[in-house]
Amino acid sequence: MPGSSPGMTILQGNAGSESMMKVIGLAGWSGAGKTTLLTRAIPQFAKQGLRVSVIKHAHHAFDVDVPGKDSWRHREAGAAEVLVSSSQRWALMRELRGASEPRLPELLAKMSQVDLVVVEGFKREPHRKIEVHRAANGKPLLFPDDPGIVGIATDTAVETTLPTAHLDDIAAVASMMLKSAISLEDVLAKCEAEG
Repeated sequence: MPGSSPGMTILQGNAGSESMMKVIGLAGWSGAGKTTLLTRAIPQFAKQGLRVSVIKHAHHAFDVDVPGKDSWRHREAGAAEVLVSSSQRWALMRELRGASEPRLPELLAKMSQVDLVVVEGFKREPHRKIEVHRAANGKPLLFPDDPGIVGIATDTAVETTLPTAHLDDIAAVASMMLKSAISLEDVLAKCEAEG
């Protein structure tokens, strides 16, 4: 079946069409190379016929809009949401205006059906994650303290029983990500249970 991969769950959509959706996270300290690794892994998944989406956590204020443009002015004027659309893409911006930041389950529920959703960041959420560790960062490994970490992509030797892959072995990292990914339903149940 196109887009299928060993270990991927088939979900029945409302219209009776088959679709699959698995979730895996990438966690690591800032500067470890999570984004670089993911931008190298996405083409590997695409070669396998997989559709991939990404949820990226930002630890700081960010803006995808351009100050002074109409959509920015609408938000500044107090619009709760602004949707910008063109022939190439569309983007929906929602202002929280003091509301709490949405948790991962709420954000996952907003994603369209794809084969794999990669969650970059959200290291405090209980979903399964591959740790990205770079020795030059001088930071400790996360895996001893995070039971959600199920594999490690690193540029150094690590004593562990977890699967490991070198940061530059993109095929091995992508394979580890796919093997470790779990269904959206399992992620939502895990987040609900660990609240």
